[in-house]
Amino acid sequence: MPNTVPQIPSREDIREVMAGEAHSAPRRNAPTAGEHFEIVDALYRFGAGQDLRDRGLFESAFAADATLDFTGPAQRLGARIPVFSGRQAIADTVFANIAALDTTHTVTNPRVTAYDGDRATLSALVEAQHLPRDDHSRHLLLKNLYTAELRRQGDRWVIQSLRIGNVWLTGDPSVLFPQAAATRSDSLESPHA
Repeated sequence: MPNTVPQIPSREDIREVMAGEAHSAPRRNAPTAGEHFEIVDALYRFGAGQDLRDRGLFESAFAADATLDFTGPAQRLGARIPVFSGRQAIADTVFANIAALDTTHTVTNPRVTAYDGDRATLSALVEAQHLPRDDHSRHLLLKNLYTAELRRQGDRWVIQSLRIGNVWLTGDPSVLFPQAAATRSDSLESPHA
């Protein structure tokens, strides 16, 4: 495997990723601690559903008409993908792409940045490790900024839209996008290796 180093984003890259955090939803009193936990739990279900290979848990994180935008990280890894629309399409796509992988998703710094009782906006840093199930000597580690718009659905919060922006990455892009990484023009290899 080529010697790789983390790609350090410029300040402008970070500003662009964080621009998705801004939201126009009205802010009222901050959610209670219990509401805050329930809002963040939608993101925990998203990550744990993948890591545990529990499709039901994963799907419980999303509204039926949800969207998932992973276009930025995919482009950075050399792949072109659409924004995924609908809980079923999101789950089908994600579970097809991780079928041969072991993953771990670690959610940190969750912040509810907008809240009105029925809608909320959440930002968090998520470290997502991807390893081929049959070859743990290869990996792709992504540090991403997640911006989620959520809505209350009964006694649970669900993701209406999730935008994932990449802050940095290290490892082998072909772990997640085998065809795209093989034709990628800008290498992740260190020029000093």
